[in-house]
Amino acid sequence: MTNACRTWFPSAAPLGQARRAVGAYDSLRRAAGPSFLRVLLAGFAVLGGGPLAGDWSTGAGRLSVVAAERLGHSPSVRVSAPTRMDWVFAVSNQSPAEPPADWLPGYDPTAQTYERYVPAGIGRTASPGLVLFVSAGPRSQGLEAFRKTCDERLLVFASPHNAGNGVDGRQRIRIILDVLDDVRREYGVDPDRTYIAGFSGGGRIACGVGFSLPEQFGGVIPVCAAGDLREETWLRQRVIDRLSVAHLSGDGDFNRGEIERFRGAMLAGVGVRTKIWVAPKTGHAIPSAGFIDQAVAWLDEGLKTRRELARNYPASRAAVARGDAPLPDRATTAASLLAEAKLRLERPATAYSGLMLAKGVLERWPDLAAAREARALLVRAEEGGVPGWEEADIAHQRKFLIARARGVSDYASGELPAQYAPQRPAMARAAVELWNLVIEDGQDREAVDEARRRLPDLEKLAAP
Repeated sequence: MTNACRTWFPSAAPLGQARRAVGAYDSLRRAAGPSFLRVLLAGFAVLGGGPLAGDWSTGAGRLSVVAAERLGHSPSVRVSAPTRMDWVFAVSNQSPAEPPADWLPGYDPTAQTYERYVPAGIGRTASPGLVLFVSAGPRSQGLEAFRKTCDERLLVFASPHNAGNGVDGRQRIRIILDVLDDVRREYGVDPDRTYIAGFSGGGRIACGVGFSLPEQFGGVIPVCAAGDLREETWLRQRVIDRLSVAHLSGDGDFNRGEIERFRGAMLAGVGVRTKIWVAPKTGHAIPSAGFIDQAVAWLDEGLKTRRELARNYPASRAAVARGDAPLPDRATTAASLLAEAKLRLERPATAYSGLMLAKGVLERWPDLAAAREARALLVRAEEGGVPGWEEADIAHQRKFLIARARGVSDYASGELPAQYAPQRPAMARAAVELWNLVIEDGQDREAVDEARRRLPDLEKLAAP
């Protein structure tokens, strides 16, 4: 999708009361839709991470010699086996034992191909990194810009074919994860240094996949694009704790304003580690290799934080299994997240995030034993067993409301490219509604004052 105005704000209601901790889960449906802010889908759990700290990898991290035929540039590599990763959760709100049979009729993962580049130095590397690049078109893209960085920083490069903007979203994401798992099987690439990138519509998809499955990645590189976090509270927090987002744009890119003033600014406003590079004399195109290298170097600077998070909470990082070795199954994954939820609930500072993780287990895997135990934890919270969670929930909602109000306002009020200018009144109306909610809430005095200053100009822009 290239329409920057496709979802300006989630359906919202006044703040002032916490969402219930326990609620009837919804049937399987597409996630991240605008109606999810006030629905009880605030805690979807992550994949991976075995039950034991430090035992996150099967085969990765062990020094091995990569055969010469597996190095260098391969324009078309065939996927060897279906992905073992939970692709359904990236496009929905649950992780069923089997994906719906009618979602990808006739899809053959082993018919998928991708471009691959493996620097020579990786043959001497214990656990290389990866740049997984999503093209906007039907063929792979990005290697020319990333090759030097991959050589110097020992990163495999992979870019799927036939996964462009014209492909159904579910199939597109499935192809991306088929390719990711194929590279993981072969090279044991480190999730902490796996960076999902993409250009234009491919950058939006890269954000969607990275923000849905943050345990699989260390960072996201949207080029001339940006994306929103999903609505689930736990998942937002996992992105804040784990991922870095390196936005790349050009000074003549028609999406620059969306990146700088709206979505990139909103990510920073809610606490995501975010940085924006704007290349001079560049339009809607991939910037030069020098900007790519700066962005990847900055992503690597977050490596220590990601590894420390995984030591404390092993389920925050995906397991890696080379060859045909299995990944943790649904029950093991759910149990790992539930164990983390319990650990977080032991400390007042992390109790709210633990509650949201328990909620995630319940709603993502409602058929498993771990979900029944998670429900008991949530009932206990509603009965007063987790002091302060309601206040934390309202504060979370308020933080995101204010950040979105600022982002939408700044985008609506600034320069817009010709193709987006007709949407300015709709943007301004969205901003007015958001700021009115801030005023109605009335708890953040600085934000309320800001709302009152901004509203007169926004109301003028919102006029038909």
